[in-house]
Amino acid sequence: MKWAEVDDKNPPKNVVDVGCGIGGSSRHIAKKYDCKAQGITLSPYQANRGNELAKEQGVSDKASFQVADALNMPFDDSSFDLVWSLESGEHMPDKTKFVNELMRVAAPGGRVIIVTWCHRDLELGEPSLSKKEEKILAKINRAYYLPKWCSVDDYCKLLEKEGAVDIKREDWSYIIAPFWKAVIKSSLNLKSVVGLLKSGFSTIRGAYAMLLMLKGFDAGVIKFGLITCTKKMEKKEE
Repeated sequence: MKWAEVDDKNPPKNVVDVGCGIGGSSRHIAKKYDCKAQGITLSPYQANRGNELAKEQGVSDKASFQVADALNMPFDDSSFDLVWSLESGEHMPDKTKFVNELMRVAAPGGRVIIVTWCHRDLELGEPSLSKKEEKILAKINRAYYLPKWCSVDDYCKLLEKEGAVDIKREDWSYIIAPFWKAVIKSSLNLKSVVGLLKSGFSTIRGAYAMLLMLKGFDAGVIKFGLITCTKKMEKKEE
């Protein structure tokens, strides 16, 4: 939020958390800025748990959660002065429609923040990632049930097409990469290994994908991208 220049002097009033999980971001933002935050997720369990936690933490009057599709949000145009999406873009099968919806529900002058896993930007004249890079991403996609990846540059172009202004981007891969090493290191004990073996194929495949994520970071193909922009103000009629 600080990086995206959202501060106490100009706090958001209405926020949507697109791909909210169990709503940690929404509750934090609602408490910090004393604003309304609505979260959407495809998971009924996550929505219910988010509402339970909001009630437990005394913010149910500020933060609420519902089941909804990020590619077809049940909100009117220009409903939110802050549109927030944290680690959800990588799950979207249609990145164009995803960005279109984020911009549609943002109010003129409102802020959009996207934090997501991406592949590296292509170099000038480079038609695609290398076969080796594509292979790593394909294995990760199978393990985590992800659709095709895109780059931060792709997101910026989509936002520009939708009329976004003041686009700002940054690569925080160097901050996030140590997390994967820490997770892998913490699992290297007998209890964790036994639990993993008992958990079944899907969980084991997900654990293997952590190694692939780390490999992708080290190879420079996987990026943890931050993008923020403002929705252009509507011109007043003369």
